[in-house]
Amino acid sequence: MTSVRKIVIIGGGTAGWMSAAGLAAVLKGLPVTIELVESAEIGTVGVGEATVPHIRDYNARLGLDEADFMRRTQATYKLGIEFRDWGRRGESYIHPFGAYGHTIGGVPFHQHWLRARAHAEAAGQSFDPIERYSLPIMASRAGKFAPPASDPRSLGSTYNYAYQFDAALYALYLRDYSEARGVTRTEGKIVAVDQRPEDGFVTAVTLEDGRRIEGELFVDCSGFRGLLIEQTLKAGYDDWTHWLPCDRAVAVPCASVEPPVPYTRATSDQCGWRWRIPLQHRVGNGYVYCSGYIEDDEAAHVLLSKLDGQAQAEPRVLRFVTGRRRKAWLKNVVAIGLSSGFLEPLESTSIHLIQVGISTLLELFPNSGCEAADQDEYNRVMVLEFERVRDFLILHYHANQRTDSAFWNDRRTAPIPESLAYKLALFRERGAVVAYKDGFFKEPSWLSVYLGQNVIPSGLDPLVEAVPTVDSARVMAELKAAVARAVQAMPSHEAFLRSLVGPRVPA
Repeated sequence: MTSVRKIVIIGGGTAGWMSAAGLAAVLKGLPVTIELVESAEIGTVGVGEATVPHIRDYNARLGLDEADFMRRTQATYKLGIEFRDWGRRGESYIHPFGAYGHTIGGVPFHQHWLRARAHAEAAGQSFDPIERYSLPIMASRAGKFAPPASDPRSLGSTYNYAYQFDAALYALYLRDYSEARGVTRTEGKIVAVDQRPEDGFVTAVTLEDGRRIEGELFVDCSGFRGLLIEQTLKAGYDDWTHWLPCDRAVAVPCASVEPPVPYTRATSDQCGWRWRIPLQHRVGNGYVYCSGYIEDDEAAHVLLSKLDGQAQAEPRVLRFVTGRRRKAWLKNVVAIGLSSGFLEPLESTSIHLIQVGISTLLELFPNSGCEAADQDEYNRVMVLEFERVRDFLILHYHANQRTDSAFWNDRRTAPIPESLAYKLALFRERGAVVAYKDGFFKEPSWLSVYLGQNVIPSGLDPLVEAVPTVDSARVMAELKAAVARAVQAMPSHEAFLRSLVGPRVPA
């Protein structure tokens, strides 16, 4: 088989330009040309502004300078996500990008905390919430930020960070990066797709003005419509709205009225939840909801009534179907971004799933034949990623304790996937968190939602009793004090940000 010599990316936006930049960076020096086709007439969704720490690996692979990237995209730092009113009304917890404490006597920290909590409750005493032992959570609460320490023995090495940025500016930034490395951008609207008669491989796309663009590998970043993967190849779609029924979002930016905090916020509302993402120059806001419980106009009114500052645009309604493409790689077409599936942005995973798609494609970069084994492995990885994110999102809804609306009552009592029921059963029995080699969400992520939404196990790991209570109490007290000292020593998020990118520029 001959190697791929021409890659055609269909669609721009975040997915298209992340794909172009990633491919251009890794394939440099090879006899491969990359062409991206996009039309200014076809808008991009472009509301995703929050990320997870994996974005740092992607940026580093491209060799991006963090200060330049943050200036160009109006980015802020992100230590986690705050969830308000997801357990009981009035409660708040933060999903941190970092650990809760450390093992004591070889037993996970949360087991010691659960034992201390049970003893305190039995004695009618108060107890410290587990967030007191998490440096990224306490830094978030205090509005502080500093980069993690490089010494693995340091408490400062126990967390990571991500970014909150303007997705449209990020796409433009990556377009400049890609074009500087040889990627060709072609403006035009696709009106026809040619396929090879013998096997259905896509051979070319034809634009409205008659230009014909040939390729050997096509990357479909055309958004929800899936121009190649679905409209042409009929890959099929697994609809998950029976588990995640929110099917609309209304989004609007507003003016900043305070310095940006180092975390994203997700606040539950009567028929869904609202996001708040602070950038340098504005705040991104949205309301994700189920159209079976609220009308679009009412959802927009709710969102506008709860903005911090003045709205900077008219509310924009987005419609979607939660789920995934049955095959994200079919023949010589690889779907990346919204064309491969959609999961609501509750845990900021949209850009992460784009990144996984790009990195997995590079790991399995094919010859011109796009062998079935490569396709199968790519699809296996993407199915795992989508399903594990899906389960994590469903947990937030299933574990809610709100009783003030039909939407939340229905979410709490709705059936859940067996894969999630299995995880919940293990945690409820003995506080065990199911661990996997693959998949983004690790133990601290699951713990944050379980404990933040009051899913308390009925028993503990028996091994925790091998560590005397007095010993674990001493270690916990020392850790809590160390976290408090570390947070006290950190600069404010605003101060650190300005030291890197310079003074605030008025919008």
